[in-house]
Amino acid sequence: MKKSILNQPLLFIGGSIVVFIALSALLAPLIAPYDPAMINVRDILLPPSWEHWCGTDTLGRDVLSRMLYGARVSLAVGFVAVGISLLVGIVLGSIAGHYGGSVDASLMRVTDMVLCFPTFFLILAVIAFLEPSIWNIMIVIGLTSWMGVTRLVRAEFLSLRKREFIMAAESLGISSFQLIWRYMLPNAMGPVIVSAVLGVAGAVLVESGLSFLGLGVQPPDPSWGNMLTEGKDNIQIAWWLSVYPGLAILITVLGYNLLGEGLRDRYDPKSSGR
Repeated sequence: MKKSILNQPLLFIGGSIVVFIALSALLAPLIAPYDPAMINVRDILLPPSWEHWCGTDTLGRDVLSRMLYGARVSLAVGFVAVGISLLVGIVLGSIAGHYGGSVDASLMRVTDMVLCFPTFFLILAVIAFLEPSIWNIMIVIGLTSWMGVTRLVRAEFLSLRKREFIMAAESLGISSFQLIWRYMLPNAMGPVIVSAVLGVAGAVLVESGLSFLGLGVQPPDPSWGNMLTEGKDNIQIAWWLSVYPGLAILITVLGYNLLGEGLRDRYDPKSSGR
């Protein structure tokens, strides 16, 4: 019998943070106190106050409003990039785990070869030849982060192939596509969901790093990464420009990591030693 969510602190805290961040991003047009692109030269570098809760930047724009809209960018990149990596990883992992033999060996060697390259530097190399845009970032992150999903799905399929209900389905002459889609994949999705949740946190970090380096979302569009870049240049006179976007990244990544660990404990108790 599964425990209540309230009795699982990791799942409850992580889920609460994720829901809060998601609602903040979705409702940004309604709850943002100012237009995130509105320039006001009379309010340049104002510290946090009742009028501007997180202060203003070098162009007089409200930092809180820009953070709320920046959350939409970070979460969009995270979800789309993870969706792409899941699609590629599930397809390749399913084929490798189901057919085995030379097919499995070939796909795993390709996966191992891609894993040899440091992911962030591989992304940097690809982005350097493309126009910086949110869509390019989503696609590149997704196409360079499928390897873990592939190995995970393959391992689950290799385990499922020995189960009685799979062997019974094979004996009935069910096609490979139906066997994978109807029987094997649904039973392999638990660990994949956990991996996807943790992957969102990684994608948010990668997007923030790219934007910080100037290769991600370009100003004036708000992103937590490019807000950190502006904060770095003014850290001695305007600490709030770095602290608040940094906290937003920290809390978001922490929330998804806690949620992922909570889901792992809930659906795979053996992984936590219980």
